[in-house]
Amino acid sequence: MSISENRARLLNDIETVHPSAKLIAVSKRQPEERIEEALASAQRIFGENRVQEAVTRWQERKKNYPDLELHLIGPLQTNKVKEAVALFDVIQVVDREKLAIALSKEMALQKRFLPCLIQVNTGEEEQKSGVFPAQLTDFLGFCQKTCQLNIQGLMCIPPADEPPALHFALLKKLAEENGLKDLSMGMSGDYIDALKLGASMVRVGTTFFGERDL
Repeated sequence: MSISENRARLLNDIETVHPSAKLIAVSKRQPEERIEEALASAQRIFGENRVQEAVTRWQERKKNYPDLELHLIGPLQTNKVKEAVALFDVIQVVDREKLAIALSKEMALQKRFLPCLIQVNTGEEEQKSGVFPAQLTDFLGFCQKTCQLNIQGLMCIPPADEPPALHFALLKKLAEENGLKDLSMGMSGDYIDALKLGASMVRVGTTFFGERDL
């Protein structure tokens, strides 16, 4: 199927299950021709994992597509905060105090007060980014009160070997308890479950772009 057909099918699924949700096309490591095909299909919301790759891909395109909405969905190092704030429209990966402080300072300098999401490590995996659920309320308070960040919601990446719906339900519960509205959860293999559990954003790569060529 073409990217245009994939996009139409995904949008139909969203319309059927949770019509207000956004489709984020995960464009990391995609070749230029697929990016152009996605843009030609009218897709305007994209997710990137790496700041430098995103700068190379999108900096010039943003001038030609002023309605582009770029989400940072991969780990952010503090030495990349300046570039991230300049390029992205949403930061989904706020996960530690040092990063929250750096983002706060850079947003003030650039006068770009971006919406942010806190990444929650719902599986409490030591090797994965994100705050543990028990830490969320305190960290949210730090981000909002000390750093004055515009925290809109939560994001998670469930463990690969556990049913994702359990983690989506936990993220929804945490958002409700903390008065947050956005839920970024669900990828190519589980976005339907995520939508059923209230995802306001799904991050879809392979199902949108197709398998990457080896």
